[in-house]
Amino acid sequence: MSTQASELGPVSRSSTWRTPAIIILCGCAIGMLGFGPRSALGFFVQPMSHEFAWGRDVFGLAIAVQNLLWGLGQPFAGAVADRFGLFRVMCVGAVLYAGGLLLMRYSSTPMSLNLGAGVMIGFGLAGCSFNLVLSAFTKLLPAEKRGLALGAGTAAGSFGQFLFAPVGVALIDNFGWQQALTVFGLLMLLIIPLSLALSTPPIESSASATAADEQSFTKALAEAFGHRSYVLLVLGFFTCGFQLAFITVHLPAFLVDRGISTQTGGWVIAAIGLFNIMGSLSVGYLQNYLPKRYILSTIYFTRALATLAFISFPITPFSAIAFGAVSGLTWLSTVPPTSALVALMFGTRWLATLYGFAFVSHQVGGFLGVWLGGIVFERFGSYTPIWWLSILFGVLSALINLPIVEKPVQRAVAQPA
Repeated sequence: MSTQASELGPVSRSSTWRTPAIIILCGCAIGMLGFGPRSALGFFVQPMSHEFAWGRDVFGLAIAVQNLLWGLGQPFAGAVADRFGLFRVMCVGAVLYAGGLLLMRYSSTPMSLNLGAGVMIGFGLAGCSFNLVLSAFTKLLPAEKRGLALGAGTAAGSFGQFLFAPVGVALIDNFGWQQALTVFGLLMLLIIPLSLALSTPPIESSASATAADEQSFTKALAEAFGHRSYVLLVLGFFTCGFQLAFITVHLPAFLVDRGISTQTGGWVIAAIGLFNIMGSLSVGYLQNYLPKRYILSTIYFTRALATLAFISFPITPFSAIAFGAVSGLTWLSTVPPTSALVALMFGTRWLATLYGFAFVSHQVGGFLGVWLGGIVFERFGSYTPIWWLSILFGVLSALINLPIVEKPVQRAVAQPA
């Protein structure tokens, strides 16, 4: 608890306006804004592909690059935020995110699409997504408020998906995809003032600091990747990224291929976001009472069963929305127990960094889910192999999470009382 106290002290003394309620409210708003537009990018696949005669593999590669760079950039953004404070990282991320959406609006070649939708949005998300919001919650809020706050922050991202999916479809239908991207880009700049509430102080060495406080970046990484439970957690998180990215980008087009309207597809994605609000809040609450490894295992197995049922029966508007609802309950609900397990094992000193490296695995899965989805469709005219691969990964991750040990890592240097 000394680590948390040292992090909370300077903030509470110098920023009395930042009550827990304000921190949670602003963090949730950032999570909503950050996750909203990128979850609606699947609705731009068809209009952009038709206008520029692109195959789905072109758009799929750009979003795959986005997922990969989001993941690769996350631990470095987390390390900078851990060391120097969160506000500057959030500002740079928001500007990159907005710039990427605006560049995407003017993209007419695969190269410019990859730069805007892929590189800029990917690195932008690393600097201003809900991942850093959750690490700020863990550092700034008292322990009794963290579980529900982590669930609320994750649910806010889902609400962004619920809100931006139908709004994105409406903007595209009424004003065109270019104007829709312009609106999305301008909205991302709201993250900058909101991030003031989540500002964390730079870490300064002191004589009274604990061993966890003084632990170096390289020692923290060596400790984490030498810890069996952390490695299992990271491996399991791969599946989450694979499933979420594939569904977000390719499900709208998959439904259109099956004769389902674009508007229905928008409501399916919105249903995922809406039901994940309930799922994330419920998991944020339950993780205070149930083993987190069992929660994660149940989530992954439920996804596998839902996907199996979805592809085994005829696709109708009802079955699509039902799949969206069930998927939503498990959508981002892996995030609160995953981040909480990292904090439990290693403390909060390098939380954003270590969760960031776990998120790399998540985004490598996302890269493969989006990229392989586009390649498989262009080659076989069907997404069926990817659906079955998603089921297999879900079962494997359900098993991988079961042996995780939920206790703090044993360090050679004893912690002060």
